[in-house]
Amino acid sequence: MARVLIYSHDSFGLGHIRRCRTIAHALAEAYPKLKVLIVSGSPIIGSFDFKTRVDFVRVPSIIKLRNGDYVPLDQHGSIQEMTTLRSSLIDDAALHFAPDFVIVDKEPLGLRGELEGTLERLKARGARLILGLRDVMDEPDALAKEWARKRVAPALEEIYDDIWIYGLKEIYDPLQGIELSPRVRAKTRYTGYLRRTRPSAPAVPIVPDLNERILITPGGGGDGEALIGWLLDTYEVHAPSLPPALIVLGPFMRVEARAAFEARAAALSLPCEVFEPRMEHLMADCCAVASMGGYNTFCEILSFDKRGLIVPRRTPRFEQTIRAEAAQRLGLSRMLPEPDEHTRGDPAVMASALRALPSQAPPSAHPIPGMLDGLENIVAWSKPWLN
Repeated sequence: MARVLIYSHDSFGLGHIRRCRTIAHALAEAYPKLKVLIVSGSPIIGSFDFKTRVDFVRVPSIIKLRNGDYVPLDQHGSIQEMTTLRSSLIDDAALHFAPDFVIVDKEPLGLRGELEGTLERLKARGARLILGLRDVMDEPDALAKEWARKRVAPALEEIYDDIWIYGLKEIYDPLQGIELSPRVRAKTRYTGYLRRTRPSAPAVPIVPDLNERILITPGGGGDGEALIGWLLDTYEVHAPSLPPALIVLGPFMRVEARAAFEARAAALSLPCEVFEPRMEHLMADCCAVASMGGYNTFCEILSFDKRGLIVPRRTPRFEQTIRAEAAQRLGLSRMLPEPDEHTRGDPAVMASALRALPSQAPPSAHPIPGMLDGLENIVAWSKPWLN
């Protein structure tokens, strides 16, 4: 059996593990004798379903604070001790699994450099090393400083065989402003976005009229309190004139905030869930989507051709704002700027956007060639090493 190792550092949220799981499933489905192992720090990776021949190893979790600092999830021990432990566990799992093909998600050398030695050893064994990047990373100046601090350039030059960007250059070039050699540029290819489909496992019905409701989701929820607060403020004032909604808060939202939002939603008779591991079912069946516009949610909006209202965050990265502005410019979704941390959003502004959402043009009204070809390209480009 050919073997693929996928590394997902997962400092916080659902984005990395959901993207890696999607790629793993596509590869396992395309190659019947392939085994895939995901190495992840996600504390909820076990809540997801995995296809046959796709498995995972979980290493201790580290979370990223809004100021950019990292701390162990359980707050015990130093960040250096935890990084050393993670690095040892990752190295042991990777070398015993002996992959032919390695895909690293977003962090070229792993979280705080924990992957560097493992990558060098795997390369010496002949493994093909791929760096997979989101369609948008951060503002060019911020990314250039971050990568200089993390010594990324030598890794791109000497360690990686290919760099795959999970998006389209027509929408955004995440490496603009980064000084890269012609050799590194030649390794870089755009896959297109990763198309999502309904899971084979049936959905558990939450509401009978989901096709009439706006799905409200802040993704993992750890940074989604501003969005949910603004939306609930709006429904409390304008509910009779607004489309009905279903709220999925996300598993990483603070317990206190979650309880307060659930009580407010109950008072409005708005169904409210904490976590749905098969989010694709809800995305496929809802009328429209109001979200923060993280990578996976954006892929689902495109895949299921949903009218989208995006309220992107600005910190700790500008990624969501860049994506939302590009999507609005191309007619793929609409955007509302997030209020600053000292200002509550205006319910009248949000109400106007929600009323317009069901009649908004869907993404298919502005087609872009190859927009959702990401998984097909990944499968095809992997073929020489996995057949």
